[in-house]
Amino acid sequence: MAKSIPKKGSRKNVRIGSRNHTRKIPKGIIHVQASFNNTIVTITDVRGRVISWSSAGTCGFKGTRRGTPFAAQTAAGNAIRTVSDQGMQRAEIMIKGPGLGRDAALRAIRRSGILLNFIRDVTPMPHNGCRSPKKRRV
Repeated sequence: MAKSIPKKGSRKNVRIGSRNHTRKIPKGIIHVQASFNNTIVTITDVRGRVISWSSAGTCGFKGTRRGTPFAAQTAAGNAIRTVSDQGMQRAEIMIKGPGLGRDAALRAIRRSGILLNFIRDVTPMPHNGCRSPKKRRV
């Protein structure tokens, strides 16, 4: 059976976007998810496409050290360093989770020199939904 020849405008022979070309991104959204065990910092453009990300685990912290404020500060610094090279000046921050890295990541972002439009806490809060698990007895 012969292989079909793709049409001129089909997706098979057209490259959607080149990976090695760095875009100029003037504005973005910084998502910080701080759990008790880890802190993940994701930077997206306004449409929601991920530009850069980092976490305390990828920065080399293992075990319980991933949940520390210093690990969150390092993760935020790593994520912002790559984005500031692409020309980002303004950002919005969305913070989620109850972890220790919330404030440390925010301090690192402020120190980086990016102007912040607003800071929003998007931690999911139940409106008396599911029954919570029973309390731990230690």
